[in-house]
Amino acid sequence: MSAPMLQVIGDPVLHSKSPVIHAAMLAQLGLDIPYTPHVVPKGGLPDYLPWARAHNVIGFNATMPHKEDLVPLMDQLDEDAGRIGAVNTVCLRGGKLLGYNTDGAGCLIALEQAGLWPRDRAVVLGAGGAAKAVALKLAACGARQVWVCNRTPAKAQALAAADPSGILTPASFSLETLTQLCAQAQLVVNCTNLGMAGCGQFENFSFLDALPGDAGVFDLIYHPAQTQLLIQARARGLRACNGLPMLLHQAVLALEYFLDRPLDREKMARAAAAALDRSGQ
Repeated sequence: MSAPMLQVIGDPVLHSKSPVIHAAMLAQLGLDIPYTPHVVPKGGLPDYLPWARAHNVIGFNATMPHKEDLVPLMDQLDEDAGRIGAVNTVCLRGGKLLGYNTDGAGCLIALEQAGLWPRDRAVVLGAGGAAKAVALKLAACGARQVWVCNRTPAKAQALAAADPSGILTPASFSLETLTQLCAQAQLVVNCTNLGMAGCGQFENFSFLDALPGDAGVFDLIYHPAQTQLLIQARARGLRACNGLPMLLHQAVLALEYFLDRPLDREKMARAAAAALDRSGQ
């Protein structure tokens, strides 16, 4: 049997920051376990999983396009993965495939550290996979109202329908709607790619004026570190945080699952952040 290893799979995946993050955390723990990217195209999971078992892959992270496709292949799902319908962390243990989703929990830790949680009412921008993980986690962890705003109404409606509690409410992405909802909310979470390099920009930031003074803005984007949304939020005296803490903490949680033991989460996150900084990422 070959030595144990960890991987991140996806297509594309060679740009992933996960190898830098996990290598730093494993080094901090004094563990010589390689963590490598592995390109697995759409539909390639039936070939990859036997390969992973044969090569002693003890765990892997998954990115696009595999998060939803992994769900029916798991022997066991944690509560978040089952609720979200997506897996981003898999442990191969005792001959079984154990599936987890650390995105929502990582976001919650980041929000808590930034002083942006708990909040009663939140506006989530976007209705993709990240928005689903975040919105459902907020609903499960104390939010009384979460509006899901998306340019395609059907996607917002589908996301809201995944929440049996009725806490999630679909809404449009119009400036008028965003302004109305922000007047009632204490938190805005951007789960769209608006503000990312080459991905377009918000047409108007005036909806931020409607937020109360103690509200916060969380942008899942971490490159650039300061998006226009965050710059505009801070210019209005609002607390604001980018997505780097979420990226780090969801990785720490994944490593806890891989190693099957609790870790010093702050120490791990600091080691990973320093490694990213050194790598210029």
